[in-house]
Amino acid sequence: MSYANGPAMRGGAPSQTPAATSLFRRLVWEGTVPLEIKIDSKELPAGSDRGLECYYIQAPRISYLPLLLPDIKKHLTDLVLDETNAGILKEDDWHWPIGLLYDYNTISHGLHSTIPPLPGTSTPTQPLRLTLHLVSPPLDKLLLTPSPESCKLSYMGQLKEADFLRWGNTKRVTGLRKQDHDGLWESLKNHNFDDFWRIASKIFPTTTPLSPNASPNPNGTSTFASPPPTALSLPPNSSTLSPSRPPSTDPSGPPVADRDGAYTVRSVPVRIYLPDGPVLQDLVPPLVDERAHTLRQFLRTHLPLLFPPPPSQPQAYALVQGVVCPGDAEMAWLGACMAGADGWVNVCIGLGRPPR
Repeated sequence: MSYANGPAMRGGAPSQTPAATSLFRRLVWEGTVPLEIKIDSKELPAGSDRGLECYYIQAPRISYLPLLLPDIKKHLTDLVLDETNAGILKEDDWHWPIGLLYDYNTISHGLHSTIPPLPGTSTPTQPLRLTLHLVSPPLDKLLLTPSPESCKLSYMGQLKEADFLRWGNTKRVTGLRKQDHDGLWESLKNHNFDDFWRIASKIFPTTTPLSPNASPNPNGTSTFASPPPTALSLPPNSSTLSPSRPPSTDPSGPPVADRDGAYTVRSVPVRIYLPDGPVLQDLVPPLVDERAHTLRQFLRTHLPLLFPPPPSQPQAYALVQGVVCPGDAEMAWLGACMAGADGWVNVCIGLGRPPR
């Protein structure tokens, strides 16, 4: 993984074998972003060590800020506050995934800098700087009561909404046992990939590809003359995987008849985030005219001024899980492999040329 990014992508979506699906889901899961958390100096109580008022952490992209609070409190208690003053810490709350917060601030305010990259990384970045206040949070500005429990409720609500858009109902989420509901959240808290996907695989689609070698069987499914090719390579001076493969669509071939497949969902749960602007959401079909719906088509439809057709050049770029995403990435594949833990594909739109 790169320092603040997820898996790098070049060309179309990668091979969609089960192994490749698990690989990219794990790469997204293991993605991290740098955070600098600083206590408001005006609110530091007497007796605090003012020379140690910042805390730095490499935070999981798929996690949420309230889940970091116990670790932050522990370090601030040990290094900055005495035990009495540590008790006044309040749990300010944000309900966006940490990776989305970072990407949104990247496109809005620019977190890429001229500092040298860390070893094994390719893109110089700055940490997302947050200020921790020790007084009561602004409840009039928060959508939900600031607590980890409300963050859990928000997460489950987002998961249900994504489930409805994807399948046309919420039966897959609501049909889970309570211990599975709790298990999803606990695995997020504990950052346990295997425990999370053991449950989430009942909700998220599979990634059986549309294949040029597919031929219908009498039972309505498809077979493959040969497995889809995989090309995973390490680019120079980078520790990230760069997948590429031939297009997975055949204009004359039928899609795989898989009711759980990414290409047979009702809609891909996608949101577009503009710099300091509104959040856009619309129905995103996985196929358009029996071909895979690509990110380029999607952006040209919804943001034609920023992503005009040729010969005009794009005036913006798309960031998904910290990756500058190629236009021929398939929306169905993004929904199955690059979505957050809540099931949503968050596309952040940066203006101008993408960061290098």
